[in-house]
Amino acid sequence: MPVQQLRSGDHAFVSYADDDAGREVVTTFTWTGLARHEKVMVFSSPRTDESEVWNSLDAPGPLLGAARERGQLVVSSMRALIHPAPHFTPERQWQRIEEETGRALEEGYRGLRTYIDMHWVADLDADIAVMMHRESHAQHLFTDRPYTEICAYDSRSFAPDVLTAMHRAHPCRLLSRLGELHVEQTPGTVYLAGEADVATREQFLSAVREGLLRTADERRLTLDMSQLIFLSAACAVDLLRLAAASEDHGIRALCHPTGVRILRMAGAENMPNLLLSEVTR
Repeated sequence: MPVQQLRSGDHAFVSYADDDAGREVVTTFTWTGLARHEKVMVFSSPRTDESEVWNSLDAPGPLLGAARERGQLVVSSMRALIHPAPHFTPERQWQRIEEETGRALEEGYRGLRTYIDMHWVADLDADIAVMMHRESHAQHLFTDRPYTEICAYDSRSFAPDVLTAMHRAHPCRLLSRLGELHVEQTPGTVYLAGEADVATREQFLSAVREGLLRTADERRLTLDMSQLIFLSAACAVDLLRLAAASEDHGIRALCHPTGVRILRMAGAENMPNLLLSEVTR
């Protein structure tokens, strides 16, 4: 899913292969949390100077000054979080996160969200297996608690099998960059996540066309667009044109309320073979 769709109680995995992609996700995650009146803690890579982190979050100017001064936004490290413990243990980290979540509520915020760059594992010389155990047994931090966490893995620094296991261990998996369109084709369904706009229009069209071809015999296709955070008017019209050209094909489109509204404005209600279903997270 796109990072913008994270909500309180989500435990998310994201991987990045270049530093710009990592900055995009953490910046969006941070600003969304501040707008929702949540406390935000950024545990950046130990290899990155703290001033660089602040600059990347606040480009092009000092807009985060007030949040920083009142303590709503904190840039820290895993080493500082578990202090004075000299070594990482899941129990110590869980304890400190629970304490910070409680503190955020006491300070009047709606909850706590953390962005954790996993370079801390090498910095603390932590055992990979112990870290993986923590990641796959942390459900209690999120159950009925206003806590949200992104675990960000630099794919250049972790083995492929570790990345695969951690991808599967997290309930939420994020797109690695803003502006992407992620497509998955399964029997009878096309899943679309991210943004369908001018930059991804051809990819969007191709995905819908392929879905229609795959379901030519059944003549029933589900377009799951509930994970789209943006659907352009052009893509909406493109979808209606494809539906009109496949009038013997029943198409069910699952959309966020905004997507349903855009499709209706484009004329979807005049398409007898297109059924719109509103979906909310």
